[in-house]
Amino acid sequence: MITKSGNIEIPGLNGRGIVMDYRYKENSNQKPLILFCHGFKGFKDWGHFNLIADEFAKRDFILLKFNFSFNGGTFENPIDFPDLEAFGNNNHSKELDDVSQVVKYVQSESIALPYWNGEIYILGHSKGGGLVSVAAGQNSEITKLATWASISDFNYAIPEGDKLLTWKDEGVQFIKNGRTKQNMPMYYQFVRDLQTNSRKLSIQKAVENLEIPHLIIHGTLDDSVDIKNARLLKLWNNDAHFFEIENANHVFNGKHPWIQNNLPEETVKAIEKTVEFFQT
Repeated sequence: MITKSGNIEIPGLNGRGIVMDYRYKENSNQKPLILFCHGFKGFKDWGHFNLIADEFAKRDFILLKFNFSFNGGTFENPIDFPDLEAFGNNNHSKELDDVSQVVKYVQSESIALPYWNGEIYILGHSKGGGLVSVAAGQNSEITKLATWASISDFNYAIPEGDKLLTWKDEGVQFIKNGRTKQNMPMYYQFVRDLQTNSRKLSIQKAVENLEIPHLIIHGTLDDSVDIKNARLLKLWNNDAHFFEIENANHVFNGKHPWIQNNLPEETVKAIEKTVEFFQT
C-alpha cells in the first residue's frame, strides 16, 4: 500500500514557505529518499507527477516532491499561480536555498519519514535538472543525481541585445502562460542574480566537478530543451550514465492535466532507467 503524506509547509530561507508532500510503500524495508524538483513554470503536482511519484514509491523509495518557495503557488493553491509577485521575484539562488532547506529539515527529523535509511538522492526535470546538478555539488548529503530533460545553462532564459536592455530599463518582462492565460512577470533581479553568482550557478562547472553517480535522461523529440543539452552534460562528465528515450517529448509524453490512470510508455521507460540507476 502506498501511503501519502498530504501537503506540508516548512519555512524557506527567503520569507516564503516550501510546500511539499511525500509517499512511500508500507512494509518493513528501509528506503532511500528521492527529492524531486520541478522546472520553470512548474509545480510538484503538474500533470502526471503524482503517478510518477507513486511508481517510485512502489519500487521502495520515499519520493518527496516540493514547490520552490517562489514558484508562484501557495499552500492553499499549490497547483496554479495565485501569487505572481512571488513568481516575478524568483531566482536560481533562492531555489538552491530551498533544496538546502529541504535537506536540512529531513535530516533534522523535523519531518518524520517512516522507513528512511538516511540516503538522499535527487531528481530534477527541465530547469530543475540544471538546478539539482548544482545543488548536488553544494549539499554533500546528496549521494546520487538524476536529471530528466535538463537544461545545460541557466542563461537559456536570458535574451540578448535590445530585448535584454528593454528588460533592464523596464525592470520586468512578462511571459504568457498558455494554460492559465496569465501574463507572468519576471523582474530584472533574475538576471542580476545570474550575473552576480555566475560561477556558483554554472551547470558546466558543477557537472565537471561531480563526485557522485550521475544519470542523464532526455527524449529524442524534446522541442523545449534540445537533446544537445544532455549531450553537453555527458561531455562534461564522462562517467555519467546517459540514456535517450525514443519518441519522448519534453515531459515524456505527459501533459497537464493528466486524467488517465496509466503513464505514457516513454515516462515508464524514464522511471525504469532511473530506478535501475538508483538501485545500483
